[in-house]
Amino acid sequence: MNAHVKRIDFKTARSRLVAACLVAGLFVGGQGFLAAPTSTSMASAAAPGQNTPSWAGPATLYEVNVRQFSPSHNFDGVTAQLGRLKTLGVGILWLMPIYPIGVPNRKGAGPNPLGSPYSVADYLGINPEFGDSTQLHRLINSAHALGMHVILDWVGNHTAWDNPWTAHKDWYLLDGSNNFQPPLGTDWTDVIQLNYSNHEMRNAMIAAMKSWVTNYNVDGFREDAAGMIPVDFWEQAKAGLATTGRSLFMLAEDSANLQFLNTAFSANYNWPGLTLLKNVAAGTAGKSDVLSEMYNDVSNYPRGSFALNMLTNHDENSWNGTVQHFFGDKERALAALTFAWPGMPLLYNGQETGLNTQLQFFENDPIVFNYKSPLQGFYKKLVALKADNKALWAGTDGGSLVTITSGSPQVLAFARLKGASKVFIAINLSAQKQTVSLHLGNKSQKLYNFATSKLETVAPNKSVTLNAWAFNIFSSAR
Repeated sequence: MNAHVKRIDFKTARSRLVAACLVAGLFVGGQGFLAAPTSTSMASAAAPGQNTPSWAGPATLYEVNVRQFSPSHNFDGVTAQLGRLKTLGVGILWLMPIYPIGVPNRKGAGPNPLGSPYSVADYLGINPEFGDSTQLHRLINSAHALGMHVILDWVGNHTAWDNPWTAHKDWYLLDGSNNFQPPLGTDWTDVIQLNYSNHEMRNAMIAAMKSWVTNYNVDGFREDAAGMIPVDFWEQAKAGLATTGRSLFMLAEDSANLQFLNTAFSANYNWPGLTLLKNVAAGTAGKSDVLSEMYNDVSNYPRGSFALNMLTNHDENSWNGTVQHFFGDKERALAALTFAWPGMPLLYNGQETGLNTQLQFFENDPIVFNYKSPLQGFYKKLVALKADNKALWAGTDGGSLVTITSGSPQVLAFARLKGASKVFIAINLSAQKQTVSLHLGNKSQKLYNFATSKLETVAPNKSVTLNAWAFNIFSSAR
């Protein structure tokens, strides 16, 4: 489901950044660096409460639309491509909802519409279009055998009209006539709103989530429309899930309420960042806006939590437009930014092979993967860069954010630093060639050049020439 809510406007972020720098004295004289703020009133000095699994830090998340991922539209079609995804370097697979879809008010065209996967008819069941428990176990076990983790899309805000839970009418938020109703303010007519004031419903929801952890060994959840559900429920759910003995990765589809990240979730959606990158590509935002938003994340996210950074996802692709539509020949530069931006990067299935089709949401519309696309090699390099350089890891495992003075208002340059792990990136956010001098330290360093994949000696003041919408990265690990 789509719940775009902007957390903070760019002007406020800029003001907060400048004020923080001036008050804290964070401009480091003679270094050409602007050090990142280390704490704010919202960042806890205590140990992180999210209990994020260690495997999440270096991982790239890959979203799988099971219905559209293969011509077979099923689990086996996903399992067949796990080897390719492993080669791509994917760390976590996010499966869009796999549950039976409700029949009443089902969305879609024609006499037999397939409906939205977010209309859940049974929290404990499997959509028979996708396969059965044996095929799902095979998919999850195969992913685990390849070193990947699997999270499920969980739809906790609402159910289908024919979900068995409707036998408990008090489990739902009813209208003035004591009838079921869709979530207020939406056009989600195929679903009805749950009532989180009912503790029996809460307990049943947590029990259903636990069953997928214990019976299928899933590694966490992406929580759909998480911001429409009270924070205290998610904290209750997190405590309940902890009784499984598993450390789970929890992702919230929300960007409005950072309280979700105190203990319940490790990460949330970077909707503001995605909106900003669209504006950058359109020429209505630039370098200062990007720096402001990145420092806003660093300053305000609770310690240990992080953003999910992206150029697209299933909502964006189906309802708003493709990566090519929004970014065109700027895709590579801005994709590199999502991998260097503090947090975890997301790839939506097909993005890595240049998907340029808005996938149907309620019908079968299988992805046509272009395995010859040079983008596949490009994204493979970015995924490896993320995994191999600890400075780019998510959360407390990752490095600090430091701005590098480029001398050009068109060239965004910054570093991510974590002990001996160093990553320097410069991006030309313009249609004109730019030549800049980047101050990368006080002495020469041996660093890998992303463009050439070769180790080279990089001078303290590195001269870099960047073509229109080009970038380069220098890193301590390839």
